[in-house]
Amino acid sequence: MSRVVIVGAGPAGGALAFLLARRGIAVTLLERHPDFDRTFRGDGLQPSGLDAFEQMGLGNRLRTLPRAVINAIEIYQGGRRQARFPTEKLGFIGCFVPQPAVLPMLAEEAGKHANFRLEMGTAARELLRVGERVVGIRAEGPDGPRDFPADLVVGTDGRYSTVRKLGRFTEIATPQIFDILNLKVPLPDFWPDQGTVRLELGAGGITGAIPTADGRLWVGMTLAQGQFKTLKEGGLHTWTEELLRRISSDLAGHIQAHPECLKQPILLDVIVGRLTTWTAPGVLLLGDAAHPMSPIGGQGINLALRDALVAANHLCPVLAAGNDPASIDGAAQRVAADRMPEIVAMQEHQHRQAQTFLRSDRLLSRWSLRLLPMLVKSGLLRLLMGKRLHGLQHGVVPVRLTV
Repeated sequence: MSRVVIVGAGPAGGALAFLLARRGIAVTLLERHPDFDRTFRGDGLQPSGLDAFEQMGLGNRLRTLPRAVINAIEIYQGGRRQARFPTEKLGFIGCFVPQPAVLPMLAEEAGKHANFRLEMGTAARELLRVGERVVGIRAEGPDGPRDFPADLVVGTDGRYSTVRKLGRFTEIATPQIFDILNLKVPLPDFWPDQGTVRLELGAGGITGAIPTADGRLWVGMTLAQGQFKTLKEGGLHTWTEELLRRISSDLAGHIQAHPECLKQPILLDVIVGRLTTWTAPGVLLLGDAAHPMSPIGGQGINLALRDALVAANHLCPVLAAGNDPASIDGAAQRVAADRMPEIVAMQEHQHRQAQTFLRSDRLLSRWSLRLLPMLVKSGLLRLLMGKRLHGLQHGVVPVRLTV
């Protein structure tokens, strides 16, 4: 029987482990954290991500998890609401499901198959090799070092991937112009409803506020890349003042009323890139390990799930037939070839969006932000960007699970 070791129990790793286990393939899923409790990870499911769960047969299970369904967006400028419109006007209804709920669900579903093992608190330390081929992982777990032999190692361990570093893969990095500073506060009494997102547009960038599934409000402020270091050196009051000056008085007052939420903001250092190749003999990388994404458009989890579906399509038949190295490597290469066009297109679209709306040093970007409420209200935004918006929501290429 073929043996697969997946490093990283995020969306791509959890979904692929489930799909392989369901086909009777021996799968071990390694997760370096002791549990699935994460803060400020991408929770936004586009229609493409929701469709992936439906194709896996997990749609009904997903609907039992806590969620925040977003059906309206409000745009504020100068402290005043300039527009409110239903998300359907942009062609979708947003859905946020916390990963601390999604990931255990995937592990539980995979665990219904006797050929699946989950090793929590187990971190990859070394790639085991025979000649040029990777034949497993040496990891550090609760009981010390341990070897996990494998016919295929799949790295789904995120944008700081250990498997990528150990395998010395070459990454094409795309320089970014922004980071995002995050915090959570209680949902204000004045908030219209739990399905409304607010975007505050200003000269300094964009500040978003999104209700969460646990009844709180996520607030994220874009900063020029590296700006937070300067703000942090000035102390808590410096970056707090930067946030408060960007947002309307009602939200600013609410945040000031909850100072405990300001003490531990979390910075998302935006990293974007993609590998020149996702494979090596005995290794395949997926998700952010292969192509770390910008947060623009909330694509990370959705593309990771689609990676898993395509990987299952190519890997399941080969692995079920045996453990022939050439066949396994060929299947892994086909996975990368199928997925690369969508990843390239998505990253190019995210780059254009950042250049259009987040370059405060450019007149075009400042005018784009200023005109955004009018473009939305008039329907021109969807007319001008309809194809791009559809790609962000539903994917650039069709992905169908066939195994």
